[in-house]
Amino acid sequence: MIDALLHFDFMRYSFLCGMLIGILAPLIGTFIVVRRLSLIADALSHVTLGGISFGMLVAKWLAPIAISPIWFGILFSVTGALLIERLRSVYKHYQELSIPIIMSLGIGLSVVFISLADGFNQDLFGYLFGSISAVTLADLLTIIAIFIIVVLFIFLLYKELFMLSFDEEYAQIIGVPKYLHVLFMLMVALVISASMRIVGILLVSSLITLPVASAMRFARGYKELMLWSVIFGEGSVILGLIFAFYLNISPGGVIVLLLIVILLCAILYQKKREQGGMLDEN
Repeated sequence: MIDALLHFDFMRYSFLCGMLIGILAPLIGTFIVVRRLSLIADALSHVTLGGISFGMLVAKWLAPIAISPIWFGILFSVTGALLIERLRSVYKHYQELSIPIIMSLGIGLSVVFISLADGFNQDLFGYLFGSISAVTLADLLTIIAIFIIVVLFIFLLYKELFMLSFDEEYAQIIGVPKYLHVLFMLMVALVISASMRIVGILLVSSLITLPVASAMRFARGYKELMLWSVIFGEGSVILGLIFAFYLNISPGGVIVLLLIVILLCAILYQKKREQGGMLDEN
Protein backbone atom coordinates (compact mmCIF):
# COMPACT_ATOMS: atom_id res chain seq x y z
CA MET A 1 0.00 0.00 0.00
CA ILE A 2 2.77 2.44 0.96
CA ASP A 3 4.71 1.46 -2.17
CA ALA A 4 1.65 2.18 -4.30
CA LEU A 5 1.27 5.61 -2.68
CA LEU A 6 4.92 6.37 -3.38
CA HIS A 7 4.96 5.16 -6.97
CA PHE A 8 1.50 5.88 -8.40
CA ASP A 9 0.07 9.36 -8.78
CA PHE A 10 -3.55 8.18 -8.93
CA MET A 11 -3.16 6.54 -5.49
CA ARG A 12 -1.96 9.79 -3.96
CA TYR A 13 -4.76 11.69 -5.69
CA SER A 14 -7.35 9.18 -4.43
CA PHE A 15 -6.21 9.34 -0.83
CA LEU A 16 -5.96 13.12 -0.80
CA CYS A 17 -9.42 13.40 -2.35
CA GLY A 18 -10.77 10.84 0.10
CA MET A 19 -9.37 12.72 3.10
CA LEU A 20 -10.95 15.98 1.93
CA ILE A 21 -14.29 14.34 1.18
CA GLY A 22 -14.23 12.51 4.53
CA ILE A 23 -14.27 15.93 6.19
CA LEU A 24 -16.52 17.75 3.75
CA ALA A 25 -19.47 15.37 3.40
CA PRO A 26 -20.20 14.80 7.14
CA LEU A 27 -19.60 18.49 7.84
CA ILE A 28 -22.33 19.64 5.48
CA GLY A 29 -24.34 16.57 6.47
CA THR A 30 -24.81 17.82 10.04
CA PHE A 31 -26.81 20.79 8.76
CA ILE A 32 -28.78 18.62 6.32
CA VAL A 33 -29.76 15.99 8.90
CA VAL A 34 -30.69 18.50 11.60
CA ARG A 35 -32.88 20.36 9.09
CA ARG A 36 -34.56 17.00 8.28
CA LEU A 37 -33.58 17.28 4.63
CA SER A 38 -31.59 14.05 4.37
CA LEU A 39 -33.27 12.97 1.12
CA ILE A 40 -31.97 16.08 -0.64
CA ALA A 41 -28.61 14.34 -0.98
CA ASP A 42 -30.30 11.44 -2.80
CA ALA A 43 -32.22 13.79 -5.08
CA LEU A 44 -29.14 15.79 -6.06
CA SER A 45 -27.04 12.66 -6.54
CA HIS A 46 -29.55 11.38 -9.11
CA VAL A 47 -29.53 14.77 -10.84
CA THR A 48 -25.73 14.62 -10.85
CA LEU A 49 -25.93 11.20 -12.51
CA GLY A 50 -28.05 12.81 -15.21
CA GLY A 51 -25.32 15.42 -15.71
CA ILE A 52 -22.58 12.79 -15.87
CA SER A 53 -24.47 10.68 -18.41
CA PHE A 54 -25.20 13.83 -20.46
CA GLY A 55 -21.49 14.69 -20.32
CA MET A 56 -20.61 11.24 -21.65
CA LEU A 57 -23.16 11.69 -24.42
CA VAL A 58 -21.59 15.03 -25.35
CA ALA A 59 -18.14 13.42 -25.28
CA LYS A 60 -19.44 10.78 -27.70
CA TRP A 61 -20.75 13.47 -30.05
CA LEU A 62 -17.55 15.52 -29.82
CA ALA A 63 -15.13 12.59 -29.81
CA PRO A 64 -11.92 14.50 -30.68
CA ILE A 65 -12.63 17.13 -27.98
CA ALA A 66 -12.03 15.99 -24.39
CA ILE A 67 -14.71 17.37 -22.05
CA SER A 68 -14.84 16.01 -18.50
CA PRO A 69 -18.32 14.75 -17.53
CA ILE A 70 -17.66 16.03 -13.99
CA TRP A 71 -18.34 19.61 -15.06
CA PHE A 72 -21.73 18.58 -16.43
CA GLY A 73 -22.40 16.75 -13.17
CA ILE A 74 -21.61 19.90 -11.18
CA LEU A 75 -23.78 22.01 -13.51
CA PHE A 76 -26.76 19.65 -13.22
CA SER A 77 -26.34 19.31 -9.44
CA VAL A 78 -26.27 23.09 -8.93
CA THR A 79 -29.31 23.48 -11.21
CA GLY A 80 -31.12 20.75 -9.29
CA ALA A 81 -30.36 22.51 -5.99
CA LEU A 82 -31.80 25.77 -7.32
CA LEU A 83 -34.91 23.97 -8.59
CA ILE A 84 -35.47 22.30 -5.20
CA GLU A 85 -35.26 25.65 -3.47
CA ARG A 86 -37.65 27.15 -6.03
CA LEU A 87 -40.16 24.32 -5.60
CA ARG A 88 -39.96 24.64 -1.82
CA SER A 89 -41.27 28.18 -2.22
CA VAL A 90 -43.99 27.05 -4.66
CA TYR A 91 -45.23 24.26 -2.36
CA LYS A 92 -45.00 26.23 0.88
CA HIS A 93 -47.18 23.82 2.89
CA TYR A 94 -45.74 20.68 1.26
CA GLN A 95 -42.09 21.59 0.85
CA GLU A 96 -40.93 17.96 1.00
CA LEU A 97 -42.60 17.42 -2.41
CA SER A 98 -39.74 19.28 -4.07
CA ILE A 99 -37.32 16.44 -3.28
CA PRO A 100 -39.11 13.51 -5.03
CA ILE A 101 -39.95 15.80 -7.97
CA ILE A 102 -36.30 16.64 -8.61
CA MET A 103 -35.22 13.07 -7.86
CA SER A 104 -37.68 11.79 -10.47
CA LEU A 105 -36.35 14.35 -12.95
CA GLY A 106 -32.78 13.18 -12.30
CA ILE A 107 -33.67 9.51 -12.73
CA GLY A 108 -35.57 10.20 -15.94
CA LEU A 109 -32.75 12.24 -17.45
CA SER A 110 -30.19 9.63 -16.42
CA VAL A 111 -32.06 6.78 -18.12
CA VAL A 112 -32.55 8.76 -21.33
CA PHE A 113 -28.95 9.99 -21.57
CA ILE A 114 -27.45 6.61 -20.66
CA SER A 115 -29.57 4.97 -23.36
CA LEU A 116 -28.50 7.54 -25.94
CA ALA A 117 -24.87 7.04 -24.95
CA ASP A 118 -25.17 3.28 -25.68
CA GLY A 119 -25.61 2.16 -22.09
CA PHE A 120 -23.17 1.53 -19.27
CA ASN A 121 -19.41 1.51 -19.65
CA GLN A 122 -16.50 1.30 -17.25
CA ASP A 123 -16.27 5.06 -16.78
CA LEU A 124 -19.93 5.34 -15.85
CA PHE A 125 -19.57 2.40 -13.45
CA GLY A 126 -16.76 4.28 -11.71
CA TYR A 127 -18.94 7.36 -11.33
CA LEU A 128 -21.80 5.27 -9.95
CA PHE A 129 -19.85 3.36 -7.28
CA GLY A 130 -16.52 5.17 -6.97
CA SER A 131 -13.09 4.27 -8.29
CA ILE A 132 -9.56 4.61 -6.96
CA SER A 133 -7.80 4.52 -10.33
CA ALA A 134 -10.11 7.07 -12.01
CA VAL A 135 -9.10 10.08 -9.86
CA THR A 136 -6.93 12.55 -11.78
CA LEU A 137 -5.00 15.67 -10.86
CA ALA A 138 -7.81 17.77 -12.34
CA ASP A 139 -10.30 15.98 -10.04
CA LEU A 140 -8.06 16.65 -7.05
CA LEU A 141 -7.75 20.35 -7.85
CA THR A 142 -11.52 20.61 -8.34
CA ILE A 143 -12.15 18.95 -4.96
CA ILE A 144 -9.60 21.20 -3.24
CA ALA A 145 -11.38 24.27 -4.65
CA ILE A 146 -14.79 22.96 -3.52
CA PHE A 147 -13.35 22.10 -0.09
CA ILE A 148 -12.06 25.65 0.41
CA ILE A 149 -15.35 27.20 -0.74
CA VAL A 150 -17.56 25.03 1.48
CA VAL A 151 -15.36 25.27 4.60
CA LEU A 152 -15.17 29.07 4.30
CA PHE A 153 -18.94 29.21 3.80
CA ILE A 154 -19.58 27.20 6.98
CA PHE A 155 -16.93 29.06 9.01
CA LEU A 156 -18.13 32.53 8.04
CA LEU A 157 -21.86 31.81 8.28
CA TYR A 158 -21.92 29.24 11.08
CA LYS A 159 -24.32 31.17 13.35
CA GLU A 160 -26.79 31.80 10.55
CA LEU A 161 -26.66 28.16 9.39
CA PHE A 162 -27.12 27.02 12.99
CA MET A 163 -30.26 29.14 13.29
CA LEU A 164 -31.62 27.89 9.97
CA SER A 165 -31.02 24.27 10.99
CA PHE A 166 -33.04 24.42 14.21
CA ASP A 167 -35.70 27.05 13.57
CA GLU A 168 -36.16 28.40 10.05
CA GLU A 169 -39.01 30.75 10.98
CA TYR A 170 -37.10 32.29 13.89
CA ALA A 171 -34.06 32.72 11.62
CA GLN A 172 -36.18 34.80 9.24
CA ILE A 173 -37.55 36.89 12.10
CA ILE A 174 -34.06 37.83 13.34
CA GLY A 175 -32.99 38.81 9.84
CA VAL A 176 -31.18 35.80 8.36
CA PRO A 177 -31.37 36.51 4.60
CA LYS A 178 -33.47 34.19 2.46
CA TYR A 179 -30.74 33.83 -0.14
CA LEU A 180 -28.75 31.87 2.45
CA HIS A 181 -31.08 28.92 1.77
CA VAL A 182 -30.05 29.02 -1.88
CA LEU A 183 -26.34 29.30 -1.04
CA PHE A 184 -26.62 26.36 1.34
CA MET A 185 -28.25 24.23 -1.36
CA LEU A 186 -25.47 25.17 -3.76
CA MET A 187 -22.89 24.04 -1.18
CA VAL A 188 -24.68 20.69 -0.88
CA ALA A 189 -24.61 20.33 -4.66
CA LEU A 190 -20.88 21.04 -4.76
CA VAL A 191 -20.15 18.51 -2.00
CA ILE A 192 -22.10 15.80 -3.83
CA SER A 193 -20.25 16.58 -7.05
CA ALA A 194 -16.91 16.43 -5.23
CA SER A 195 -17.67 13.13 -3.52
CA MET A 196 -18.81 11.13 -6.54
CA ARG A 197 -15.32 10.13 -7.71
CA ILE A 198 -14.47 8.32 -4.46
CA VAL A 199 -17.81 7.17 -3.05
CA GLY A 200 -19.89 7.08 -6.22
CA ILE A 201 -23.02 9.01 -7.14
CA LEU A 202 -25.45 6.38 -5.85
CA LEU A 203 -23.71 6.09 -2.48
CA VAL A 204 -22.67 9.66 -1.73
CA SER A 205 -25.78 10.39 0.37
CA SER A 206 -24.61 7.67 2.78
CA LEU A 207 -21.37 9.51 3.47
CA ILE A 208 -23.34 12.69 4.11
CA THR A 209 -25.94 11.21 6.49
CA LEU A 210 -24.62 8.01 8.13
CA PRO A 211 -21.71 9.61 10.07
CA VAL A 212 -24.17 12.16 11.47
CA ALA A 213 -26.62 9.40 12.40
CA SER A 214 -23.83 7.65 14.33
CA ALA A 215 -22.64 10.83 16.04
CA MET A 216 -26.19 11.69 17.15
CA ARG A 217 -26.22 8.61 19.38
CA PHE A 218 -23.89 10.21 21.93
CA ALA A 219 -22.91 13.77 20.91
CA ARG A 220 -23.91 16.28 23.60
CA GLY A 221 -23.82 19.46 21.51
CA TYR A 222 -23.88 20.69 17.94
CA LYS A 223 -20.14 21.26 17.61
CA GLU A 224 -19.48 17.85 19.17
CA LEU A 225 -21.91 16.39 16.64
CA MET A 226 -19.90 17.96 13.81
CA LEU A 227 -16.60 16.72 15.25
CA TRP A 228 -17.70 13.11 15.68
CA SER A 229 -19.39 13.11 12.28
CA VAL A 230 -16.13 14.17 10.62
CA ILE A 231 -14.14 11.58 12.60
CA PHE A 232 -16.50 8.77 11.54
CA GLY A 233 -16.59 9.98 7.94
CA GLU A 234 -12.83 10.39 7.67
CA GLY A 235 -12.11 7.04 9.30
CA SER A 236 -14.53 5.15 7.06
CA VAL A 237 -13.15 6.75 3.88
CA ILE A 238 -9.51 5.99 4.72
CA LEU A 239 -10.24 2.41 5.80
CA GLY A 240 -12.55 1.95 2.81
CA LEU A 241 -9.87 3.03 0.36
CA ILE A 242 -7.34 0.68 1.99
CA PHE A 243 -9.72 -2.31 1.85
CA ALA A 244 -10.77 -1.44 -1.70
CA PHE A 245 -7.12 -1.37 -2.79
CA TYR A 246 -6.29 -4.79 -1.36
CA LEU A 247 -9.58 -6.40 -2.42
CA ASN A 248 -9.54 -4.72 -5.86
CA ILE A 249 -13.14 -3.53 -5.60
CA SER A 250 -14.96 -0.19 -5.81
CA PRO A 251 -14.40 1.86 -2.64
CA GLY A 252 -17.93 3.25 -2.40
CA GLY A 253 -19.58 0.05 -1.19
CA VAL A 254 -16.82 -0.66 1.33
CA ILE A 255 -17.06 2.86 2.77
CA VAL A 256 -20.84 2.57 3.17
CA LEU A 257 -20.58 -0.84 4.86
CA LEU A 258 -18.01 0.55 7.30
CA LEU A 259 -20.37 3.44 8.07
CA ILE A 260 -23.17 0.94 8.77
CA VAL A 261 -20.89 -0.98 11.16
CA ILE A 262 -20.02 2.29 12.94
CA LEU A 263 -23.72 3.14 13.20
CA LEU A 264 -24.57 -0.26 14.69
CA CYS A 265 -21.73 0.08 17.21
CA ALA A 266 -22.98 3.56 18.16
CA ILE A 267 -26.52 2.24 18.71
CA LEU A 268 -25.25 -0.66 20.83
CA TYR A 269 -23.03 1.71 22.81
CA GLN A 270 -25.97 3.98 23.56
CA LYS A 271 -28.16 1.06 24.66
CA LYS A 272 -25.42 -0.30 26.93
CA ARG A 273 -24.90 3.15 28.43
CA GLU A 274 -28.64 3.53 29.06
CA GLN A 275 -28.78 0.10 30.70
CA GLY A 276 -25.78 1.02 32.86
CA GLY A 277 -27.53 4.22 33.93
CA MET A 278 -30.67 2.30 34.91
CA LEU A 279 -28.61 -0.14 37.01
CA ASP A 280 -26.89 2.75 38.80
CA GLU A 281 -30.29 4.28 39.66
CA ASN A 282 -31.49 0.97 41.08
